[in-house]
Amino acid sequence: MEVLTKILSWVTGLFLVLLMIFLLSDIVIISLPELSLDYLLDVPLSAGRKGGIFPIIVSTILILLICLAFVIPIGLGSALFLSEYTQSSNSSITLIKKSIDVLAAVPSIVFGLFGNAIFCVFFKMGFSILSGGLTLALMALPLFISTVEKGFSSTPSNYRLVGRSLGISKFTMIKSIIIPYALPSIFVGTVLSIGRALAETAALIFTSGYVDRLPESIFDSGRALSIHIYDLSMNVPGGDINAYKSAFVLISLIILSNTTINIILNKWYRKRIAL
Repeated sequence: MEVLTKILSWVTGLFLVLLMIFLLSDIVIISLPELSLDYLLDVPLSAGRKGGIFPIIVSTILILLICLAFVIPIGLGSALFLSEYTQSSNSSITLIKKSIDVLAAVPSIVFGLFGNAIFCVFFKMGFSILSGGLTLALMALPLFISTVEKGFSSTPSNYRLVGRSLGISKFTMIKSIIIPYALPSIFVGTVLSIGRALAETAALIFTSGYVDRLPESIFDSGRALSIHIYDLSMNVPGGDINAYKSAFVLISLIILSNTTINIILNKWYRKRIAL
């Protein structure tokens, strides 16, 4: 049975790796020969058939930063509350955790319609980068909270007992013991949030809009890379090549952000070991 399990694990892993290679190779082979620095620094022309994607990259980064600016502090606070200041046996807390899991599985189009109704209409933000970022924050929060809360809950109970026996305050114990121990989970939650925010299309169509010019502020409408790829491939005749190039840039941004977070985490681990 153990051998069969190991074989199935290897086959599944190999299949996923081959699938990833197939998808990435298709994008790289088509887009890389056509990609240039001008494409990254120019503005879109002729509905995206010509020119570049500089305003779209700026809009994408702004939307992502707004999303993370809300997700990380609110998510950390919520995860700490659920793991450190409540009893898991409490029925109300169980209901909250189940609700978070349900929200994490809600389709993005539902979040898009909700974000449009709340941010664009009710708060009169209109189609804007701020509306898009806040909507993505609502989408990413359940996933971030669930991931980080499991990291906090996995902290050995002995650490808490030793901290209490030494008379360490709750705040100091959280800051010096629990958060450092759960830091990998925090980074994983951040990576998952970045991946969902950068790859999202449906929610942004209803909140950030389609405008492909350079935004002057977060209250301007802005087109994200995911929307640009969708528009070029579905609505713009002759836009397939630029859609592939934009897809390559989007994947590069995701890989770059994940790599940066891994480098930061590894440096932190080395410092902790040195101490």
